[in-house]
Amino acid sequence: MITVRDAGKNFAGRWIFRGASFEVAPGESVVLIGPSGAGKSLLLKIVAGLLTLDEGSLRLGTRNIGMLFQKNALFDSLTVEENLLFPMKERNGLIGSAARDRAARFLRAVGLQGSERLYPSEISGGMQKRLGIARALAVKPELVLFDEPTAGLDPVTSRSIAELILQLRREENCTLLTVTTDMQRAYQLGDRILLLARGRLAGGGSPQEVQATSDPELRQFIYGLRQGPLTGGPSA
Repeated sequence: MITVRDAGKNFAGRWIFRGASFEVAPGESVVLIGPSGAGKSLLLKIVAGLLTLDEGSLRLGTRNIGMLFQKNALFDSLTVEENLLFPMKERNGLIGSAARDRAARFLRAVGLQGSERLYPSEISGGMQKRLGIARALAVKPELVLFDEPTAGLDPVTSRSIAELILQLRREENCTLLTVTTDMQRAYQLGDRILLLARGRLAGGGSPQEVQATSDPELRQFIYGLRQGPLTGGPSA
């Protein structure tokens, strides 16, 4: 579904990352973790086609992509229902009762039935996140990109959002690529976990392999150690 080879992104003469290579198979859920500023969201936006690489290559098995942005990127002037209807019309040409029925299905799936006429400013942060997930999936994507889907949420709501993502993944048979700094959600969402740090992709594996890793960068990040290669100190 996704093949990235020797990818590099440069801003103002500084390489944010370089030599990044990875693959995501159809139906797989891969999670990108790493320190703030490492370029995780940049890489996600490159996969989405919003930014371009400065070196390397990206191949996608589909252009049918849905995306949840870190700050949700909802349309403030549209109601909850209209936030679903608009992209379904633009992306899928779906209008009328068919569109409203599909919107209703996804609003039920994310627990927002009864909120159709409200505006984003009138619902909570967790509800906005659920609406963003519904919008990303309502356009019938083959690939869904999630940028910090649980950022700013309490642990209970965070776990609930991740469970919702996995449920809808099963129902819609989607491939997922997720960026997060929340290790509990990374373990929950990922078939595989990859670390982007110090300008390169390093380490990674299944949640079980990551938790048992001896890789010093990965260990420092997942266990929140003060000393180690990510902070320029000796490995713990």
